[in-house]
Amino acid sequence: MDEQRGRAGGPPGRWRRGRPPRSWWHGPPGWSRWADARDDARGGDEAGGDDVGGAGSPRPRWPWPSTVLLTAFVLVGTTFAAHAQEGERVALDPFGWVLLVVAGAGLLWRTRHPVLVVCGTVAAVLLYAAAGYPYGPVFLTVVVACFGAVVSGHRRAAWLAMAALWTGHVLIAHVLYRRLPPSGDGAASWNQAIVIATWLVALVAVSELARIRREQGARERAERAQAARRRADEERLRIARELHDVLAHSISVINVQAGVGLALLDSDPEQARTALTTIKGKSKEALGEVRQVLDTLRAPGAAPPRAPAPGLDRLLELVEQAASAGLTVTVRGEPPRLPPGADLAAFRIVQEALTNVVRHSASREARVYLDQDEGRLRLRVDDDGPATGADAGGSGNGLAGMRERAAALDGTIEAGPRPGGGFRVLAVLPIEPEEDR
Repeated sequence: MDEQRGRAGGPPGRWRRGRPPRSWWHGPPGWSRWADARDDARGGDEAGGDDVGGAGSPRPRWPWPSTVLLTAFVLVGTTFAAHAQEGERVALDPFGWVLLVVAGAGLLWRTRHPVLVVCGTVAAVLLYAAAGYPYGPVFLTVVVACFGAVVSGHRRAAWLAMAALWTGHVLIAHVLYRRLPPSGDGAASWNQAIVIATWLVALVAVSELARIRREQGARERAERAQAARRRADEERLRIARELHDVLAHSISVINVQAGVGLALLDSDPEQARTALTTIKGKSKEALGEVRQVLDTLRAPGAAPPRAPAPGLDRLLELVEQAASAGLTVTVRGEPPRLPPGADLAAFRIVQEALTNVVRHSASREARVYLDQDEGRLRLRVDDDGPATGADAGGSGNGLAGMRERAAALDGTIEAGPRPGGGFRVLAVLPIEPEEDR
C-alpha cells in the first residue's frame, strides 16, 4: 500500500502500514520535487485530504526548508541573545525552548492554515515575552506568519493579530511588568511602543503590497491564458470556415461531374471523358487550397504559404467552374480593389452562394452583381429557382459561414427567397476608402 502524506490535521510524514518510511537522507516530505509532484497527484484520490483552494486544485507544498532554517536561526540567535542579556532577563529553561520551537516550527503550516499559524505564533511570542525570556529573533516568526496570512488573502486576521501583539506588548511592558518576571523590572519607554507600532504597520504595508502584486500577476496570467484560448478558438473557426468553403464548392462540382460521367459513360464516352478531366482538375485544385489553409498550422520557422489567398480577381475561375457543373453565371460590375481580408471574404461568399445554387436549385442560371458605394461593397447572387429539395450532402453550415465572414468585417448578410421566385444572397461588406489603402 502506498505511503500517505500527512494532511492539515497533523504534521507531514505519516506512513501507512505495509511500507517503510523514506530514509532520512532523502529528506522529509516536501524536499523532493518528485515526491511533491507524486503526492500532489494522489491528493485528490486519498481519503482525508485537505484540498486547499477547492476541488481539483493543487495543494500548497510544505515549506520545510525555510521553516527549518528559520527555526534554527531563532534557536541559535536566542542563545547568543541570552548570553548578552544575562542578568537582565530570565534565563532560558525547557519551557522557553519549547516556546521557541513552537513559534518556529508552527510556520510549517503557514501555507495551509495561515490564520491559525499567525494567531498561534503571536500567542507563543506574547507568552515568551510575558515569561521574561531574552528578547531576540523570535519576533521574526511573527513577521513570517503575518506575511503569509496577508499574501494568502487573510488580511483581517493578520491585522487583528498584529493589533493583539502590540496591545499585549503594551500590557506586559507598561501594566503587568510588576507582576511578571524578571523581578525588579521597570516600565518600558513609550517610545519603544511607538517604534514597535511603526514596524508593525510597515510589516502589514509590505505584506499588502506583496499580496497586490501576487493577485495582479495571477490576474494577468489568467487574462493572457484567456486571450490565448480566444485566439485559438478564432483560428479554429477561421480554418473550419476555409475548409468548408473550399471542400463544399469543389466536392459539389465533382459530384455533378461524376453524375454526368456516369450517365454518359456508354452513350457519349467523349463527354464522359471531359467530365472525368474536370473532376481531376477540380480535385487537384481543392487539394492545393486545403494545403494552403493547413499551412497556417505549420511548425514555427517553416516556410510561409507560397500561393496568395484567393480574391475577386479569381471570379472568372468561379464562373468557369460553375459552367463545368452545368451552371451559367453572369457577372455584372467590375471587381473593386479590396483589402486582403475583405477580398477573401467576398470570394468565399460568391463561391458558397454558387455552390448552393448547384446543390439546391433547379435553375441552371445565376447572376452575380458587384456594386461599390460609400466605402461599402454590395455583393448579390441571384438564381431563379425553384429549390430542388434534394440533399446534396452539405453540412448545413454554408449560410452560417457566410454570416461569420461578414460579421468579422462588420458587414451583413441577407439570404432568402426572392420576390419573383428563386433565391438571393446579399452581402454588404465595408471596405477601406482609396486614400487609406
